[in-house]
Amino acid sequence: MKLEQNRIDDLNLELTITVAAEDYAENRKKRLNDYRKKAEFKGFRKGMVPMSLVEKMYGPQALGDSVNDAVAAELNNFIQENNLRVLGEPLPSVDQPETEWVAGNDFTFKFDIAENPEISFELSKDDEVTYYTITVTEAAKNEMKNNLLRQYGSLEEGEAAKEEDFIIVDFEQGETKVEGTYVALRNVAEAARASFVGVKPGDVLDVNVNEAFENETDRASMLKVNKDELATLDPMFKMTVKNVKTFVNAPLTEETFEKIFGVKTEAEFDAKVEERIRAEYAQEADFRFSKDAKTYLLEKANVTVAEKFLKRWIYVINDGKFTMEDIEKDWPLFIVDYKWQMVRSYLMQKYNVQIEEADLLASAKGFAAYQFAMYGMNNVPEEQLEAFAKNILSQEEQGRRILEQVENEKTFAAVREVVTLKKKKISVEKFRELN
Repeated sequence: MKLEQNRIDDLNLELTITVAAEDYAENRKKRLNDYRKKAEFKGFRKGMVPMSLVEKMYGPQALGDSVNDAVAAELNNFIQENNLRVLGEPLPSVDQPETEWVAGNDFTFKFDIAENPEISFELSKDDEVTYYTITVTEAAKNEMKNNLLRQYGSLEEGEAAKEEDFIIVDFEQGETKVEGTYVALRNVAEAARASFVGVKPGDVLDVNVNEAFENETDRASMLKVNKDELATLDPMFKMTVKNVKTFVNAPLTEETFEKIFGVKTEAEFDAKVEERIRAEYAQEADFRFSKDAKTYLLEKANVTVAEKFLKRWIYVINDGKFTMEDIEKDWPLFIVDYKWQMVRSYLMQKYNVQIEEADLLASAKGFAAYQFAMYGMNNVPEEQLEAFAKNILSQEEQGRRILEQVENEKTFAAVREVVTLKKKKISVEKFRELN
């Protein structure tokens, strides 16, 4: 066996491996004997098939497998002996010589290998990363208070329909009548919406349903027909308004305060609103710190990747799922994430960041609680929350996302202990303007 290496640059090298007949002959012979023991040919007892027939049937496969075994062993030994940080795996060179697969021949193979760079940098208090402190304004408190009251509000009878209201109508066309259809004004096409705003119970309008309700699924549902019947309908209907339903905020009562935050007075309710805002702002500030710290750390690490090889490797391992154009289109985001994974791994090792099962469960529970809150469920029992969290972790994609999130959080927490936080007060309006 002969191996020659050609170092292209710090991260790329080319290997040429020559396999002589004696390097694979014994393995090929053993494989053919194994085939002979198992082969079943008509007219011969099992294991007694003439080797000439076995070689004719299985010779090419035995040759290919035995040569590939020799090449793979040589590649693995070279990688291990030289402690290469291999990116992906070796790829056959684009100028691989033509191979004539004949037993007894010598074979030459060329491989491209790329390495991931060695990452090494130090952090100290000399490293500064901005940490924003978002100020809580009265406007922000009033906005959240109103949003919460609206979230727990209800539909009530209204007089004249506003853009966010609902109307209950009857549609008529000749002998056809569709009664009690709910129409959300926000779903009416913008060009037709003006004629709906301000309608009152008892009002009658001539409506072109194709123009007013552009979404065919919604239109079929309102007219109570199958979607494929729409094309056969005359679009002009008489619409009679039966009721106007307007969304009214929950009242400022003890019952409302109890339902939302488990408190009794408006003062306690306002204090909880401010507490929630501060918690949300803290989360936003932490997220912004993570974003800025990630940018800072990537610049500090100054990672160089064998990008040409990496693009080719992604293309090869995905076996046609993506074109090179697809890979190029997503490359700017992908390469940042790829470099960050290497930097994060380095930092986790450097600062001994450990991920425990309890960390993953806590993160999944936080995500579960957020999802429940989106549906107005703020006091979900602990056992239900935990069961939901465990289900999230059991899903491959979701579990991987939670793991990555926890790794990021604990890595940034470790970094915060080492660098200097350059604290800066900022209004929520200015904060939202940041890129």
